[in-house]
Amino acid sequence: MTSRERILSAINHKEPDRVPIDLSATPSSGISAIAYGNLVKHIGRPELPVQIYDVVQQLAQPDLAVLDQFGVDVLDIGRTFNNQPSDWSPVTMANGGAAFYPKWFKPTRMEDGSYQTYDDDGKRMLSRMPIGATFFDQTYFPYVDGFPDSYENLDTEMGRIMWARDAHSPWDHAAESDFWQKLRENTLKLRATTDKALLVVCGCNLFEWGTFLRRMDNFLMDLMCDPDNVEKLLDQLMIRHLATLDKVCKAVGDIVDIIRFGDDLGMSSGPFMDVDTYKTLFKPRHKMLCDYVKSHSKMHTYIHSCGSISLLMPDLIDAGIEIFNPVQTNSWKMAPDFLKKEFGQDCTFWGGGIETVGTLNVGSTQQIREQVFERLEIFSKGGGFVFNTVHNILPDVPPENIVAMYDAVKEFNKRSNKIHLQ
Repeated sequence: MTSRERILSAINHKEPDRVPIDLSATPSSGISAIAYGNLVKHIGRPELPVQIYDVVQQLAQPDLAVLDQFGVDVLDIGRTFNNQPSDWSPVTMANGGAAFYPKWFKPTRMEDGSYQTYDDDGKRMLSRMPIGATFFDQTYFPYVDGFPDSYENLDTEMGRIMWARDAHSPWDHAAESDFWQKLRENTLKLRATTDKALLVVCGCNLFEWGTFLRRMDNFLMDLMCDPDNVEKLLDQLMIRHLATLDKVCKAVGDIVDIIRFGDDLGMSSGPFMDVDTYKTLFKPRHKMLCDYVKSHSKMHTYIHSCGSISLLMPDLIDAGIEIFNPVQTNSWKMAPDFLKKEFGQDCTFWGGGIETVGTLNVGSTQQIREQVFERLEIFSKGGGFVFNTVHNILPDVPPENIVAMYDAVKEFNKRSNKIHLQ
């Protein structure tokens, strides 16, 4: 099988020739720039640059040679942008390692060693990375004091939120006049030169945009106390999301295999909201997004949602979501065997292959091997699984543990193939 066939087979609930693998096809299945810098040195490729393509989360864009070494089967089409050395500028990471930012990202270094970003007029601090930290925190919430009377300024305010203003590729080029043409041309070239599956990250967040604009504490209260204003905001977001989806589907909907939405709906202890609130406010809109993709493209629908979301999964699946990530298995009612039994016939799990915190970062190589084998035994049966960690590989993960993880997947796949051949 080709990598693309392997991914599509898994999504279609057919066991592929081996368990497919993702690393960095999305900004929730990637690797910290610090961890990546340590990894390339460990595997004898110190000459490979550490390019921080997601500046908010400080994630690296792995070189294709690294992805091939670990058997990765899927690529983000965003990597077709910022592909010249002149597109990057040098920076020193929190651990002292050398790396590169996209040349457009120029945070202000403060006297105490922290970094801050500001609006174009310099009057608003938008985000901050404290000294020693490894990602930026949002500091500007435009509607923190209440919903606006009019949304005529919504685009401007959304553009000040760090997740939009400092977006990863390809969206850092979205304002360019020929962006959609370039996106299609680049994706066609990538399709012609790789047998890997292709993925486009397309946000379309709903709950999360409420938290970005109103701040988490306020928006959670809004869901209960002011649902009318919540709906007005969501309707405005949907106008913009559907307009973006129209352009994405026209540009790459016939080339790309998977479209990734994002909406963190869960905490470790359960969903952020009760099921009825989800059904009323968010499900109809998630369905509109999925329906649009399915009627205007060939892409499969994927959602990133952290935390415990099993109570919401039946409705997310009913709304049209096919793939779930990061599969936060250490959360309430998110145990691997439970998820596979309850939902394994109806969706694909993209992640949950190993605990990023508690095993991958501090476990022995033997513990890593054992947990990878355990998760693969559960999740891979009957397809419906793409191997990935529970969210991004963090800065403190030793490189030998990363190699041990992929070695375990490779060993499992070899054993499985022998059993099938017998």
